[in-house]
Amino acid sequence: MPFFLKGMAFVPFLLVTWSSSAFIISYVVAVLSGHVNPFLPYISDTGTTPPESGIFGFMINFSAFLGAATMYTRYKIVEKQNQTSYFGTPVLNLVSLVLGLVGCIGMGIVANFQELAVPVVHDGGALLAFVCGVAYTFLQSIISYKSCPQWNSLPTCRTRITISLISCAAVVPMIACASLISITKLEWNPQEKDYAYHVVSATCEWTVAFGFIFYFLTFIHEFQSVTLRISTELNNDI
Repeated sequence: MPFFLKGMAFVPFLLVTWSSSAFIISYVVAVLSGHVNPFLPYISDTGTTPPESGIFGFMINFSAFLGAATMYTRYKIVEKQNQTSYFGTPVLNLVSLVLGLVGCIGMGIVANFQELAVPVVHDGGALLAFVCGVAYTFLQSIISYKSCPQWNSLPTCRTRITISLISCAAVVPMIACASLISITKLEWNPQEKDYAYHVVSATCEWTVAFGFIFYFLTFIHEFQSVTLRISTELNNDI
């Protein structure tokens, strides 16, 4: 295994590479199939029509699982760090974990309920995923600053808070502009009245999505010093 994947570092690394591949592969297949316009489709647009819908659903489901595994591991790391050198974040750590897991559930909803088939459920899942995801990164950035410099370097803290702030700034216009669009469709014409809203909303959506990916990249160094152990005990009475 490469040196940068020692310990549990392979978990956020796999999350980042798998999620990036999910977005890119679904986009390429959707464009080549003629199902979406190449210029700024919504992420969900690239996973609505077969065959890309199957690819998108499978890969995003696994991304949700990897996201939950990464967040839980991060939770345990902060918990252990806090026991070694108390910096007062147990509640923040727990709240961020809960929000992160809710966001992962939202990802699962997005993956399994297509945009055109059940738009209300799909949009609700997307809202959970993005809002809870942004809140998770923001709380984790606060925790990082609280544990600096013993457990995190200042450049890492600054990188995390920058990504969090950009994501926060993007998620608001994303939701606002999406709510102003009067029709759900895959192909847009620049002359249509809601086209500007679509462009702004889609741009912000891709920004937030890749913001999450870059954020989890910052976990890799920290996860290198973590070892996972599974203990099995047998009850002699059985």
